[in-house]
Amino acid sequence: MRHLKAGNRLGVTTAHRRAIMRNMVTSILENGQITCTLARAKEVRKPLEKMIGWGKQGNLHARRQALRFVKSKEAMTQLFEELADRYKDRQGGYCRIIKLGKTRLGDNSEMAIIQLLGSKADQLSELKSQTGKKKKPKKKESSVLKEVSEEIKTESSSETKIETKKEKTQAENEAVKGVPSADTAPVEKETEQKREAEVTTNTVQEKIESDTKTEEEVSVEDSTRDESEAELDKGEVKAEPAQTQEEAEATSGQDDTVETNSEKNTND
Repeated sequence: MRHLKAGNRLGVTTAHRRAIMRNMVTSILENGQITCTLARAKEVRKPLEKMIGWGKQGNLHARRQALRFVKSKEAMTQLFEELADRYKDRQGGYCRIIKLGKTRLGDNSEMAIIQLLGSKADQLSELKSQTGKKKKPKKKESSVLKEVSEEIKTESSSETKIETKKEKTQAENEAVKGVPSADTAPVEKETEQKREAEVTTNTVQEKIESDTKTEEEVSVEDSTRDESEAELDKGEVKAEPAQTQEEAEATSGQDDTVETNSEKNTND
């Protein structure tokens, strides 16, 4: 009985088996995939996913634990940088096994490929994503639904026509009676507003014309006053020189009398 003896020993010693697993894990981290026997591919999944778990933790203790198993600097950088970011939202299932369907020539063992998801060599995930994007065909509508929808549309259109006819007849009856209908009321309001606006514009124009007339009359009166004042000023100027001549003659006469008087006094 094989109690507590999990895993396949692969027909080698423990040290040899550990070395095989270590080399396979490092080569998978560096290249993204390897080709090996189906038994070895199944066994290498456990340590590979454990190393990716350490890489996702990313602390110093995780690095030391990974260095106990992986002995390549390139594999370590790939593990703690690219793979940690790629699988940060994924909980396990980081690799895929693909059976090749052929056997090895020496011992007739089954061969398989083990690869990391999302690597350069992973083409199946791309194909799945492309097939998943296909749009589902739309369901064909039944003829019964089309007929029912058309009947409903025709009924609604007929109802609207009847309502419009009723409204027209009501408007005509109200117009005959002399009562303004609801349709004519806004038109009448608009006409009244237009009339009021015309009246206000006419009054404003009349006021402006009256103001202009009064201004013209005032200007004419001012001009006439200015002309009359100018004429008066000219008459006064003409009269002044005549007065000055008379005064000069009077003064000259007085001087002559004074001289005659003085001569008489001297003769006496």
